[in-house]
Amino acid sequence: MKKIKLLNAVVVIIGAVIVLLGLNVGLGGIKTLGWQSTRDFVSITDAATFHAQDSHIRFIGGVWFGVGAVFMIGGFAMRQLRPTLIILSAMIAVAGLFRLSAMDTGGVFSAAIAPSFAFELVGFPLLAWWLMVSAEREA
Repeated sequence: MKKIKLLNAVVVIIGAVIVLLGLNVGLGGIKTLGWQSTRDFVSITDAATFHAQDSHIRFIGGVWFGVGAVFMIGGFAMRQLRPTLIILSAMIAVAGLFRLSAMDTGGVFSAAIAPSFAFELVGFPLLAWWLMVSAEREA
């Protein structure tokens, strides 16, 4: 029973972090709200294109916020949302692989990205496994 409560707490905490990241991008767009870095890392050379891409990024931030909300709710409704949490964990692991499409290993393995990349490729598959094992213990 204690292991289940720990899992629930971990899922809620992960969800809260994802929600905060989603808000940072969803409400701040490409420049973000500055919660992870300064906001002055982008200079706009084509306003129309920037605003279109900024809108798309805000949408993706909103999707990320929604993923975090599902994780948070899943911490309280584990039985009902366990399959969804497993699928989302797998999706995040696959999405992490897309970082490699930049073909810039210096960026992916930099101090700014490597912890997220490692959590996506190792942490979320381990979380999915933990969720699957916990279902067997409950049965």
